[in-house]
Amino acid sequence: MSEPNSTKTSSNGVAPLTPVLTRRWLSPESWGLRTYEQLEGYSALRKALGAHPDQLITLMKDSGLRGRGGAGFPTGMKWGFIPQGDGKPHYLVINADEGEPGTCKDVPLMMADPHSLIEGVVITSYAIRANFAAIYVRGEALHCIRRLTAAVNEAYRAGYLGKNILGSGFDLDVVVHAGAGAYICGEETALLDSLEGKRGQPRLKPPFPATAGLYSSPTVVNNVETIASVPYIVNGGSDWFRKMGRERSPGPKIYSLSGHVERPGQYEAPMGTTLRELLELAGGMKDGIPLKFWTPGGSSTPLFTAEHLDVPLDFEGAAEAGSMLGTTALQIFNETVSVPWAVMKWTEFYKHESCGKCTPCREGTYWLVQILQRMVRGEGLESDIETLLDVCDNILGRSFCALGDGAVSPITSAIKYFKQEFLDLCEKNRNGTAADPASPALAGAR
Repeated sequence: MSEPNSTKTSSNGVAPLTPVLTRRWLSPESWGLRTYEQLEGYSALRKALGAHPDQLITLMKDSGLRGRGGAGFPTGMKWGFIPQGDGKPHYLVINADEGEPGTCKDVPLMMADPHSLIEGVVITSYAIRANFAAIYVRGEALHCIRRLTAAVNEAYRAGYLGKNILGSGFDLDVVVHAGAGAYICGEETALLDSLEGKRGQPRLKPPFPATAGLYSSPTVVNNVETIASVPYIVNGGSDWFRKMGRERSPGPKIYSLSGHVERPGQYEAPMGTTLRELLELAGGMKDGIPLKFWTPGGSSTPLFTAEHLDVPLDFEGAAEAGSMLGTTALQIFNETVSVPWAVMKWTEFYKHESCGKCTPCREGTYWLVQILQRMVRGEGLESDIETLLDVCDNILGRSFCALGDGAVSPITSAIKYFKQEFLDLCEKNRNGTAADPASPALAGAR
């Protein structure tokens, strides 16, 4: 695990950050209850239980905390959607099904500091009047599941979970649920169906989970990093939280850097930090080979190039530059990598992970893979580029959930910025001579 924090001053005016989410990561046995309690653990819970639940919802609204799972929806607003006095049970579900290619922030957080998530779960459940919470963890993350389960058991024994928590009269049971390795279950309604024992497929919305979620009851679904931020806000206050990051996207964020960097890993920095600054923390480009392209939020977000080094990586900054912040999974590629090859590999993933419920995604991703594979083999035609764009247009906005939109984003952005590389792959069929296998356009395919 790379050094998870930074105290450097940002060149774009972003304030330096004292570690928040990662402050315990390097402590001895940071995952244990003893270490957590020594470092202010569960102090926020005691404070929260002394407040009215509506005060906590207002606090989250005032803090400006936005969902860290990709969508960036205001957390306090989501909590406030839960109807009160409806006579139904309320549920909290934690989306820990981290499956986006390049994303690796939630699993390290749960491995290094699981009690910060558990404390956030208890506070959130109290705020929305839920007495049952489920943490849905990606099934392949076996060590994470074991560590989180052990932490939940510790919390039960210490009286932070179960009946009459800390003498407050509030009851909460928490279950750690292991998924079965389906990327689609990262979509909140597919996750809910999976929790109910059904096949993981997206539901038609509306109704939304806030009114008809788990077992058709009001449900809040939040990301791990979102809920792990809650105890710090309760202790520090909304004004403290807003001192970090930018006005419309406040707070700290864990950025995952992978690929061609000297020190890949997790880096906590204020929202709005740029890739240029993150590369400084990560030791720069590996072997000094220049940057060619990168993803700001995982493979389902439109690509950026070296021209986007100074884009503020928050929800507004990424969107204004033509992409999405997503899960802040920064996959970094140098000049040795073929863009069409990388796009093909991502598309193969989305084709494999499509749940098949809707035709545009099920059929569209299949044909996108066929065309891209043919092009990478050097058997493509120039007309294939327009065919790719046409298929993407028939998927975008027409699929049942966001998987279809995510599958076309790298393709359309790659053609926008690197169209010549796709044309180079068609050289063989343009003039009867094969493309040079040593050319940069084919380097990543070998």
